[in-house]
Amino acid sequence: MSAFKTDGARAAGAPLRVWDRPVRLLHWGLAACVAMAWWSSDDTGPLHERVGYVALALLAARVAWGFGGSRYARFAQFVRTPAATLAYARLALAGHAPRYLGHNPLGAWMVLALLAIMALLGFTGWLYTTDRFWGYGWLAHLHQSLGWALLACVALHVGGVLWTCLQHRENLVRAMLTGRKAPPRGDDVA
Repeated sequence: MSAFKTDGARAAGAPLRVWDRPVRLLHWGLAACVAMAWWSSDDTGPLHERVGYVALALLAARVAWGFGGSRYARFAQFVRTPAATLAYARLALAGHAPRYLGHNPLGAWMVLALLAIMALLGFTGWLYTTDRFWGYGWLAHLHQSLGWALLACVALHVGGVLWTCLQHRENLVRAMLTGRKAPPRGDDVA
């Protein structure tokens, strides 16, 4: 893990810009789409469909940005191996997890889970609008089940953010609004 540690000389510096504008806009845009889709889920009309298509467009942009965006937006920067993620989870549960400047390993896997579930929701929602799959109960049930799975992951995501905020005494919600995190410390993981 020491290969990822920050330079201790930077610890006294100014807040670090971690989340760039595209990451923040896509994050909050997707959050708004999830809320609107849930709110309109009893109505399978045009609002729910349009929100789904907007979510798919934002999702495609986030995936593209995950491969070609800024440092902390890139999947290659924050996705860790399952072994490293389990080691981090043990440390987090013990209250000794290191602070990550970008996504921590559990947060990284949650990002992937949220993106995958949203993609499946968009795909199943679109399929349901086609002549071939219109009216199939199993598809509607799958779409609804994915919606519940997404809500469960959102709850875990929010819980993880709160846990990390408390553990590192850092306001991650503000960081996702401003893009800035507290200055790096010598034991942080970049």
